[in-house]
Amino acid sequence: MRVLPYGPAAWLVELDEDEVAPYTRALRGANRPGVREIVPGARTVLVRTDPAATEDLRPWLLELPPLPASAGAELTIEIPVRYDGPDLAEVAASTGLTVDDVIDRHRAATYTCAFCGFSPGFAYLRGLDDGLVLPRRPTPRTRVPAGVVAIADRYSAVYPSPSPGGWHLIGHTDASLWDPRREPPALIQPGATVRFVPR
Repeated sequence: MRVLPYGPAAWLVELDEDEVAPYTRALRGANRPGVREIVPGARTVLVRTDPAATEDLRPWLLELPPLPASAGAELTIEIPVRYDGPDLAEVAASTGLTVDDVIDRHRAATYTCAFCGFSPGFAYLRGLDDGLVLPRRPTPRTRVPAGVVAIADRYSAVYPSPSPGGWHLIGHTDASLWDPRREPPALIQPGATVRFVPR
C-alpha cells in the first residue's frame, strides 16, 4: 500500500486489486471532515480533499482498516437480461462450453462494482466465472448499442449508452444504466452488488 500526494488537494492510495472495495467502504464509513470525494479505480483510490484543508492525511490513510463486504452492505441490484448477444456462440466456442453453460455461469455469479469509467455509468463488475475469462476482441466494434451486456477479461458490464467497444456481447437489458435526471444518475455505484436475472 502506498499513499501519494496527487496535486494540491488530493491523495492517491495504491492497493492490491482485492483491497480497493473494502478500503473504499472504510473511507466512506469514516466520514472524515475535509474529504470531498472518494473515487475507486482498478488498483487505486483517489481521495479529494478540501483545498483549504492543510492537514496531512497520509498517516490516517495508511492506518485506516478496511471494512468487510458485510459492513454496510447495500441491496443487490438485479439487472434483467436476455441472453441473445451476437458473440454468445463465439464465447461458448472459445471457452469450450455450451451456450447454455455460458448463460448459466454468467447469471449464477454475484458481481461487485469495482469502479466506473470509460463512459458515464459504465460499471466494471468483478466476479465473472473463471471459465468465462476472455481477452477483449482483437478488433473493437465502432458502435455498441446501449443496454448490451458484455464480458471481457475478468469483468462483466452493461453499456450505458451507444459507444465503441471491444467486449464480447452476450445479451441485452432494458434497464437504464445512466439517466442524468436520476439521482444519482448511474444505476450502479462502486461497491454495489449486482446480479443478472434472465428474462
